[in-house]
Amino acid sequence: MNNNIAHRLEQYTIKRPNQVLIVKIVIDEQPDEIAIFKGFSSSLMGPTAFNPDVPVLPETARIVSVDLVASPYNPKAPIYIQQGLTREQIQSLLIELGL
Repeated sequence: MNNNIAHRLEQYTIKRPNQVLIVKIVIDEQPDEIAIFKGFSSSLMGPTAFNPDVPVLPETARIVSVDLVASPYNPKAPIYIQQGLTREQIQSLLIELGL
């Protein structure tokens, strides 16, 4: 099993395709938001590499919070399932799904 948090979050969205994860992070003191949907990650605030092997959510990133949003995601009117989950709370959800 891959313990990488980014991989586990992507796997979560494969198992829960009706949800989008909006992950607020800090990388080298720079904030970013990442959307994860159906196993794919994309930065909402900056460029995303075309190569899927380049992690959008590096291990060095500090996760500030995670929002669970109903799919399809509409950034102008998101439908929140849960907001402001901590890394520890999202870890619990991942464990519940065997990830």
